[in-house]
Amino acid sequence: MKKLAWRHWLLIGLFLVALFAVGFFGFRAIRRAVYWSNHKDEQIKPWMSVRYVAHSYRVPPPVLFQALGLEPTPRDKRPLRIIAREQNRPVEVLISKLDEAIKRFRQSPRPPPPPATDGGTPP
Repeated sequence: MKKLAWRHWLLIGLFLVALFAVGFFGFRAIRRAVYWSNHKDEQIKPWMSVRYVAHSYRVPPPVLFQALGLEPTPRDKRPLRIIAREQNRPVEVLISKLDEAIKRFRQSPRPPPPPATDGGTPP
């Protein structure tokens, strides 16, 4: 058997790194998909963040932030119990407001998606 040149070893090493990356990120994607398929419409608890509730109930986060009287911020990961403490309200009040907002959102007709702009003229 021939000895492999350093270029061949480099290619083998890069292939193994790529294979590891595909496996790692593939596993993460599958794990996330399975997690959220099992956590749909989960009962709202004080440890949850507004974004967690939004993801579980498939509601846009700004709808829930607005229901709580908060500005939607992309990195807000505070649990509901902390938000309730900051607003000097019982956490149950926040949970009931979120429930109401989710029900209103699901009952309202959703607007159609905006038309795609491809730069051409309409047919």
